[in-house]
Amino acid sequence: MAEGYNTLGRLAAEKGMQVCLHHHMGTGIQTTAEIDKFMSLVDERVFLLFDTGHAWYSEGGEAPMLAILKKYLPRINHVHLKDVRPPVIDQVRRDGLSFLDGVKKGTFTVPGDGVIDFRPVFKLLDDFGYKGWMVVEAEQDPALANPFEYAVKARKYIRETAGI
Repeated sequence: MAEGYNTLGRLAAEKGMQVCLHHHMGTGIQTTAEIDKFMSLVDERVFLLFDTGHAWYSEGGEAPMLAILKKYLPRINHVHLKDVRPPVIDQVRRDGLSFLDGVKKGTFTVPGDGVIDFRPVFKLLDDFGYKGWMVVEAEQDPALANPFEYAVKARKYIRETAGI
């Protein structure tokens, strides 16, 4: 896999583009250890998409999530801003549910609607001079969480906490 990403990274760089890996629950690269292993095997032309929700979920908290961000800031070229609902994550783990079942039950939500304090995330990115994309994600059932209402909620939270 790393060899393939190195090839993609080289080809992308030749065209003035960048390739990145999105660490994600339910895939082969979820945890800090798996991210570390992957990043140690790829060259500097391969970047990381940092996902707050998946980092929190895989490591069970904000401090380890922030540690991933701090460690890989120079290699992060895309950020997914996603919040979590720990009671749902706890139920998924306790009942042995699949990742997809957890998503359907509401594991994730928009920033400001879960437990993640995004202020340290925004501060780290700003202090580093991050200029890449930040995308709000919810991965919620639109029948249960009105997409427009949650988009407005996320926008308000980001404006209040990051000033952007």
